[in-house]
Amino acid sequence: MDFQHRAGGKTGSGGVASASESNRDRRERLRQLALETINLAKDPYFMKNHLGTYECKLCLTLHNNEGSYLAHTQGKKHQSNLARRAARENQQSSDIVQPIKPHYEVRKFIKIGRPG
Repeated sequence: MDFQHRAGGKTGSGGVASASESNRDRRERLRQLALETINLAKDPYFMKNHLGTYECKLCLTLHNNEGSYLAHTQGKKHQSNLARRAARENQQSSDIVQPIKPHYEVRKFIKIGRPG
């Protein structure tokens, strides 16, 4: 038989990976790349719970692995929650900086009609 023009090229090369295998390999490569660039130990919202899953304390979401959590941190929900928290902290810090109201002295006067 002529195997020259078939998928996989040479005989015994193992053939082409299926779609699920290529997706799994791609996710693993992305997870490794993200773990190299992002340090999860410094992430204040990353937490591993007692079940062994990972949790985002900001969004209250559960993730089965670090790769899923890292994908979540790049997502729309996490980014909008980060923006909301930054705006709230900025607003609270501006409340603290506002000038303090002037303190008025209490007038002391003798009240008429009290038994002395």
